[in-house]
Amino acid sequence: MRSVGIIGASGYTGGELLRLLINHPDAEVKIATSRENAGEPVYRLHPHLRKLTDIKFVEPDLEKVASECEFAFLALPHGSSAPVAKRLLEAGVRVIDLSADFRLKKEDYPKWYGWEHPFPDLLDRAVYGLPELHRDEIRGASLVANPGCIATASILSLAPCIRTGAVEKNRVVVDAKIGSSGAGASVSIASHHPEHSGLVRPYKPSMHRHTAEIEQELSRLGSGEVKVAMTPHAVDMVRGIMATGHSFLTREVTNQELWKIYREMYQKEPFVRIVKDQRGLHMLPDPKNVVGSNFCDVGFELDPHTNRMITFGAIDNLIKGAAGQAIQNFNIMIGVDERTGIDQAGVRPI
Repeated sequence: MRSVGIIGASGYTGGELLRLLINHPDAEVKIATSRENAGEPVYRLHPHLRKLTDIKFVEPDLEKVASECEFAFLALPHGSSAPVAKRLLEAGVRVIDLSADFRLKKEDYPKWYGWEHPFPDLLDRAVYGLPELHRDEIRGASLVANPGCIATASILSLAPCIRTGAVEKNRVVVDAKIGSSGAGASVSIASHHPEHSGLVRPYKPSMHRHTAEIEQELSRLGSGEVKVAMTPHAVDMVRGIMATGHSFLTREVTNQELWKIYREMYQKEPFVRIVKDQRGLHMLPDPKNVVGSNFCDVGFELDPHTNRMITFGAIDNLIKGAAGQAIQNFNIMIGVDERTGIDQAGVRPI
């Protein structure tokens, strides 16, 4: 049993970490922090946890966290995690950071986040926490940078496509649709029901921050730099992401070849499912079929008219895109079956 703390446990991601970890057979949640809600039972903010745990929120006292916890999950805003992670690492705590503070290389932060990284030495220690690509490094890591949600769906769906070596690497397009929970639990006019109901709203149509992660990881897979144009859209659903990728072929590719490379990459992966059926309602990935689960459903289609390969990646942004993937990384770090505590089907209907 490993003692864990959740720093920033009041938001949607913190609630999902709590929900999954309180029943995890190899984890004991010792601390859940929230400045504004210290002293309150966690079920006051996460009412679905009523009668499942008696944990109360506490102030974020890092000395207390370090003295009581072997692992810390950081569910903090971008830019706030880095100093917290540094102090905990110095105290010997292993850290899984769900913010963007350790996902990129040092030189990329000014371009994508507008600030110089305060602890560039830690970036060399950080492992990008996408198990399907970095499992061996995650196993021995003291600092894991949990990927972004759009980045997770995009990378996993596009990775086999890049591995074919048969697409233009400087012309990859991602069109992402994301549910309202991706914006977090804070309230704004954009999340107001009359404004969000029935919408399909593009936001940050160029230079979205997750683009940097997608390019970074896909470039590592190929034999050169991959350039990605990505535009997200807020849509009228609460949870879920659909990332549709468009790549342009440099040679002929068959369905059989694509099936082979997708299977080679993912047939042994516990949380990636290839969805490409010939008939029926669910012929390709659909976020509706992964809500509540840690699965990423991937699929593909060839378009001979425009010499285009289309890829699809569907996840629950709060599970495989955040808390579930963080626990998958935790499981790898402690050496247990990585499905532990997160091996459940999605919820249907929803």
